[in-house]
Amino acid sequence: MDFEIIGEITDVETFAVGSSIREVGRLRRIYGSGRWRKRKGNAQVRFEDGTLARVEVHWYEAHGIGRKELKIKRFLDE
Repeated sequence: MDFEIIGEITDVETFAVGSSIREVGRLRRIYGSGRWRKRKGNAQVRFEDGTLARVEVHWYEAHGIGRKELKIKRFLDE
């Protein structure tokens, strides 16, 4: 499911840092070492077919590396 984020991600929260992330070894191997965080927030997204939706997205992030592996966790009602 390919999508692009429209505008800003709001209500951003960090809910795991460093060794409390199950995938931290894989992230360091693929993207490099850094202080990895698992984060979530709400965003407006546009899908390939042009439809828009408000969703909760999760991603991994490290300083100097940026956001990686964004995925939609759930659709939000508006």
